[in-house]
Amino acid sequence: MPTLSGRIIPRPFKMHWGAGNVVEEVSAETPYHEPTIQLLEFDDGSLTLRFCYYHGPRFGRGPMMIDGAYLPQLAEALQDAPRTHALLKQLVEMAE
Repeated sequence: MPTLSGRIIPRPFKMHWGAGNVVEEVSAETPYHEPTIQLLEFDDGSLTLRFCYYHGPRFGRGPMMIDGAYLPQLAEALQDAPRTHALLKQLVEMAE
């Protein structure tokens, strides 16, 4: 399933502490970059949320920053990412 920018899901990733697949991805397109939330599923079954961004096809190596004006786009994209939505909802509920 392609994302907003055409990246295919699932797709593999590899880090020095483990590997797996990006299984869900939500993003918002802004004039400057594409803030993105990814659900990473490691080969051992564990799940991790990664907050990142893209500049066109390139993965950004800094922190994700997003203007509040683009939060509705992320919220809409979450409708197609139920596991990511559930984890974010859990985080917000813990904070209340």
